[in-house]
Amino acid sequence: MSTRIGRGAMTAGVVAMAVTLAACGGGSKSDGSGQGAKKKDLKIGLLLPEKQAARYEKSDKPLIEKMVGELTSGKGQVVYANAEQDAARQNQQVDAMIAKKVDALIIDAVDSKAIGGAVQRAKDAGIPVVAFDRLAEGPVDAYVSFDNEDVGHVQARALLDTLGTKAKDGQIVMMNGARTDPNAAQFKKGAHAELDGKVNIGKEYDTKEWKPENAAANMRSAITALGKDKIIGVYSANDGMAGGIISALKAAGVSKLPPVTGQDTELAGVQRIVAGEQYMSVYKSYAEESPIAAQMAVALAKKQSLISIANSKTNSPTKSDIPTALVPVVAVIKENIRSTVISDGLYTIDEICTPKYKAACKSAGLQ
Repeated sequence: MSTRIGRGAMTAGVVAMAVTLAACGGGSKSDGSGQGAKKKDLKIGLLLPEKQAARYEKSDKPLIEKMVGELTSGKGQVVYANAEQDAARQNQQVDAMIAKKVDALIIDAVDSKAIGGAVQRAKDAGIPVVAFDRLAEGPVDAYVSFDNEDVGHVQARALLDTLGTKAKDGQIVMMNGARTDPNAAQFKKGAHAELDGKVNIGKEYDTKEWKPENAAANMRSAITALGKDKIIGVYSANDGMAGGIISALKAAGVSKLPPVTGQDTELAGVQRIVAGEQYMSVYKSYAEESPIAAQMAVALAKKQSLISIANSKTNSPTKSDIPTALVPVVAVIKENIRSTVISDGLYTIDEICTPKYKAACKSAGLQ
């Protein structure tokens, strides 16, 4: 059973562990014997799933590189590859990392099941694997993610809050993520726990590859089936899909957009929230999650304990009791943009309030 970890406690753990590992002198010249023999500099493999969501290239990669550098006195190397939503390519990238003899591997799986064999090959080669953001199958050594069921709860509660007493006055559409992503199943589970019995779910889709264009196509089908005036809300599992959904609603001539949820607080999503087109997003602090993945990888590469990093355990379909760190999430709506994404430095007011959104920003008190 996984336990939620408070944001303050997690941040303190990140700092404390960074100091501890840096003090261990990753990549330093000392071998602990006082003879000054040079140790091999650490090489950490990083495999990310795609470039469509801005977070991977903008946040995760540089944050992981920064933390690996801090933990190894600047001598650790991050070897990076992106699968661009191709599970077969990601399997090949694991093999390439094995050939490069990385000391540990961080994998955000395109397809959690399909990657299992590659994880086993890494393990057989003596390379520990950190499952990052999505729980890969196979003998992973550690897992860090957000509290994914809670993401679904947060999204659904926000939708119910804004619908209020009109929650059963029409139909809602559920636009879930890809079936190949285990996180999508957890988001959906959390959302259904809140929504079932409280709203009428007219149509529900699992969206192939999380692509906005696939979400838009699904939404067009829902509008045809239900009628554009009968849809009172849309549960969208992330911001990218929310953009496709909103485009489809506009193209269908919906003048008063129903509330649409999201996740990832992508800049375009935040701007749509300011403009009143998207109701909410889920803010996930990559500044907390990504460094933890780096900590885990460096600790495993050095054969150090994860006890001060992983505060819970998780079971996958293929392995039990995986050391786990879960980062909590926050609902972002128009009224708290300043106290969340702006306050945390994710975006500046100038980045959000481009000329197109100046008037909306002024109305929302973002000046």
